[in-house]
Amino acid sequence: MMSAPGRGSALLRSSHRVCTQCARPAPRPRITTTTTTASTPRAPAALPLTTRRYYAAEATATTTQPSQTTPPPPPPALTQTTPTDPLAAAARYRIKSSLILTRPPLLTRDQTPFESAYYLYQKRLNERLTAPFRRPFFFKRDTAADLDFRIKLGERHGVPAKDIGRYNPRGRMAWNDEVLVGSTTSDPAYVVDRLLADAEVRVSEDGEPLAAEERVPVERPVPRRTEADEKGDVRRLDRALDRTLYLVVRRGEGEGARWEFPTGVVPTEEALHETAARVLTESAGVNMNTWIVGRVPVAHHVVKPVLGDDGASVAEPGEKVFFLKGRIMAGQADLAGNKHSLTDFKWLTREELQDVLPADYYHSVRNMMELR
Repeated sequence: MMSAPGRGSALLRSSHRVCTQCARPAPRPRITTTTTTASTPRAPAALPLTTRRYYAAEATATTTQPSQTTPPPPPPALTQTTPTDPLAAAARYRIKSSLILTRPPLLTRDQTPFESAYYLYQKRLNERLTAPFRRPFFFKRDTAADLDFRIKLGERHGVPAKDIGRYNPRGRMAWNDEVLVGSTTSDPAYVVDRLLADAEVRVSEDGEPLAAEERVPVERPVPRRTEADEKGDVRRLDRALDRTLYLVVRRGEGEGARWEFPTGVVPTEEALHETAARVLTESAGVNMNTWIVGRVPVAHHVVKPVLGDDGASVAEPGEKVFFLKGRIMAGQADLAGNKHSLTDFKWLTREELQDVLPADYYHSVRNMMELR
C-alpha cells in the first residue's frame, strides 16, 4: 500500500528535535534494522543456567544441560496435626447473658466551691449590666405588695436580687463583685436560707407590718439526703439520688456466696437480650418496669475451664458472660420464689460495687459504668 505523498517527510521532520538550550539539532536516534528470511525462523535465545537453592541442603552449582540436571530433593515432610474439633472446644465454655440494671441519677450533683463562686459572680455581673429595676412597673404604689417589697429591699441594703448577698451594683461596692476565700455568700445552704427568709410575707392584707411571731414560715425544700441515706439502707431505690445505682444479687449462702449481676445460661433458641430479660424476671420478680437499652453487649467476662488430671479433659467448664444494659423506671426487686438460688440484693454505686464484686469480675465491667 502506497502512503500519502509528503507523509514520510513530515514524520522525518517531526523526529528531528531541536535542543532549546544550545539551539542545535539533537542527534537522531540510530535505528538498527535486521532482515530476516521468512523461510528460516529465528531460534529462541538460550536461557542461562542458574543455581537453585533449597532450604534442606546447600546450593550446588551445575553446568550440565537442562535435560541432565539432577532433580532437586523433595522438601522435608510436614508434621500433620488433627484440627481441633470446634464442638469439643465449645463444650469447654458455657455462654451466659447478664443484665446490668441501673437507676439513673434523679438530682444534679452538688456544686463545688469554685462552681458556687462562679455562679454568684455571674449573677452579680448580670445585676450590674442589666437595666435598673423599676418598682412602679411591678408593684402598685402603697399596696401591700409594694410595702412588703420596700421592707425586704431595705434588708437587702438596696439590692433588688435576693440571692447575691450584700452587694450594690450601682453604689460604692460596684467594683467589689468577687467572692473572697472562706465567704459563705456563695454557699448553696446560705443561698437557700436567704431565699426562704425573703419569701416570708412581712405585711398583712391591710397593709400593716407583721410581727416575727405572726409571719407564716415558708416550707423548706426536701433535703438531698433521704432517710435511706441516713440509715444506710442499700436495698432502697430512694438513696444516693445524685448517683447511678446498679442492681447486684447474691447467689448462695455462707463462704461460697458470690455477688454478681442477674445472670443465666443462654439456651440455643434464645438471643442474648431475650435471656437477659427472662433471667431478670426469674430473679427479681415481675414488679419492675424495666427497659433493655440495646441488644449489643456492653462488656464481657471470661472464666477459664478447669481441666482434669490428664490436662485434656474438662473437669468444670468455663464461662463466657456477656453483659447488657438496662434501666428501671418503677417498681422494686423481689427475690421471693426466684429460680436462681438468690438470697439477697443491693442497689449500689460504682464505688460500692468495687468493694462487693470480685476483683476480676469488676475489672471486666468497670469501663461501662457511669462516672457518677
